[in-house]
Amino acid sequence: MTNWWDKQIQRADQLIPKANGSKELLIFYAHLLRAQKNIYEFLRSRPNWLPSGNLEADSPMLAESLPAFLRVVESHGPATLAVEARELSAANAQAIEERLLAYWRNPSEIQFFEKASLQPYLRWVAESGTRPVGREMPAGERCCPFCGGSPQVSFLQNKDTTAESGNRDLICASCLSSWEFRRVVCANCGEERPSKLGYFHSPEFDHVRIEACDTCKHYLKGVDLTRIGFAAPIVDEINAAPLDLWAREHGYTKCELNLVGL
Repeated sequence: MTNWWDKQIQRADQLIPKANGSKELLIFYAHLLRAQKNIYEFLRSRPNWLPSGNLEADSPMLAESLPAFLRVVESHGPATLAVEARELSAANAQAIEERLLAYWRNPSEIQFFEKASLQPYLRWVAESGTRPVGREMPAGERCCPFCGGSPQVSFLQNKDTTAESGNRDLICASCLSSWEFRRVVCANCGEERPSKLGYFHSPEFDHVRIEACDTCKHYLKGVDLTRIGFAAPIVDEINAAPLDLWAREHGYTKCELNLVGL
C-alpha cells in the first residue's frame, strides 16, 4: 500500500544526513522513490480500472504517468541517466512502449528506466490480486513466486517471538514483493555447504552484511531487522554501498544490480 512507499522514502531521508560514501546515491534514490510512488498512486487512483497483468494492454495507462517520472530523473539523476531521460521525453509513445515490452519479455538488470518504471506497476499488479501475463521468467525457490524476478536483497526478521534468530526472506528486484527463503543457502545457485558460504560486514553497517557464495561467486546484501527493526532493506542496502565495493574487489558479482547501479 501507499504506506510501503512512505516507509522507504522516510528511511532514505533519515539516512541521507549521516551517509558515508553513499550520500549522493541516497539523495537520487529518495527522488526516485517519490517518482515511483507517484506512478503507483496514479495507477491505483484510476477510476474503474485495475491492471490486467498484461503489460501490452496496460501500457497506455502506465504511459500517462511516465512524463513526470522522466522529468525527475532528468533533474536529479546522474548525467548519463539525465540525458537518456531527456531523449525518452522526446520519443513517441510507441517507441517507449516497445522498450517496456521488450524488457517485460526479457528483463535486464542494466535497463534502468524500464525496471524503475515497472516496479510500481508490478507492485500494484500484485496488490490488486492479479498476476503478470506474457512475462517469461524462470521458476524455482530462488525466483520470486509472483513474477519470477531475481532477489535484490535479503532480510532477517523475527516472525515468531520465541525464535532465537530471525527468519530469512528475499525481496524481488522486479515487483518488490518478498518471499521466505532458507537461511543458510546461496540465493543465486542454491549452494548449501556452509564451507562455501561467507558472511562479511563492517562495524559501520552493523545490521547489513554481504552474503557471498564461493561456488558461483555471487552475492547479495542482507539486512538484519532483528538489530534495527525500522530499517528498510532496499534503502539500507544502498546506504551500505561501500560493502558492494568490497565484494567486487574480492571477485564477487551481485545477484541483481539495484536502481543506482550497485
